[in-house]
Amino acid sequence: MPHLVILYTPNLDQPLDQGGADMRGLCRALADAMLAVRDEQDQQVFPTGGTRVLAYPAAHCAVSDGGAAGEAAGMGGDYAFVYLNLRMGRGRSAAVHQRVGAALHAVVKTRFAEQLARRPIGITVQVDEGHEVFDAKTSSLHPLFPKK
Repeated sequence: MPHLVILYTPNLDQPLDQGGADMRGLCRALADAMLAVRDEQDQQVFPTGGTRVLAYPAAHCAVSDGGAAGEAAGMGGDYAFVYLNLRMGRGRSAAVHQRVGAALHAVVKTRFAEQLARRPIGITVQVDEGHEVFDAKTSSLHPLFPKK
């Protein structure tokens, strides 16, 4: 943990010059942002070996009014949507929650600046802190990253 899951409309898998997005690059940029976040004691918030960013295009979707308002506004009716949900374990401060959310939002705004200017697109960033009722982990990743 943490896990950042991205759900997005499949039209974002188009080439960049057709309004698409570099989802692989977005995932890397978001993971790097998560790993850079520090807490009040200047410690890395998330373990390197436990940080995951996964992106999935929706197999089926319907966004807003289907494009009518975008067409009427001259922006086109090919709406796009990106939902980012970061789930992390309990125990971090409210300041860390805000810091993480702001870091993710900054990456998304930068990475989607061109699309936001050219097409109707909605983006939601949500950070959740879990109340786990069961939490088991098995990993051969963590030993690769000694605690600092």
